[in-house]
Amino acid sequence: MDLLVDGFRQAFGLLASGNAEIRAVLWLSLLVSSTATLVALLIGVPAGVALALGRFPGRRLLISAVNAGMGLPPVVVGLFVSILLWRSGPLGVLEILYTPVAMVVAQAVIASPIVTGITLAAVQNVPEAFRLQLVALGASRAQMVWVVLREARLPMLAAVMAGFGAVISEIGASLMVGGNIKGHTRTLTTAMVLETSKGNFDAAIALAVLLLVLIFLVNWGFTVVQQRRAP
Repeated sequence: MDLLVDGFRQAFGLLASGNAEIRAVLWLSLLVSSTATLVALLIGVPAGVALALGRFPGRRLLISAVNAGMGLPPVVVGLFVSILLWRSGPLGVLEILYTPVAMVVAQAVIASPIVTGITLAAVQNVPEAFRLQLVALGASRAQMVWVVLREARLPMLAAVMAGFGAVISEIGASLMVGGNIKGHTRTLTTAMVLETSKGNFDAAIALAVLLLVLIFLVNWGFTVVQQRRAP
């Protein structure tokens, strides 16, 4: 119990003192996960729409793969991204392993199936009769897709929140492809693992509190937008 109390006290102390290292870790965590979520949206939204509205051979197999990918273990992602980016790997020439870019790549791989799956479900939830009516009124396919996405905007925000929540809190992939390098690739989750391994439980709890506060604030902002009602 004393550890928890000390951890909360230290967390508020770190926030109040404006510690430069903590600010850097917070900023990197937010930057990497936000960028990865944006990349996942750019990949997942078109893929989800294509799977929801398209009819082609192998569609069910792809949907099953997306649904399975929503539970993809981060350590597995970290393993394969590390192999791809290793010096002798297919993308080793890029020399981005153990950099924030590699962390973005790994986190985007984790978040993309989540965004794709939720987008797929959101678009399929829009009645087919509504889509057919849009086409009958002369809407092009692009216009129809845009209107359908507007109708599904609330579940789409849930896709953003789910994708961001999955990557901001993951540890396996970030640790494997980032290396937890101080001042370069250290995030809240990797710093928490390091402090725990050193027996600094109060510092680890402080970092955990900061992570929870960050997750809450970001999702609170998205929730305000999602639940807003037009006057």
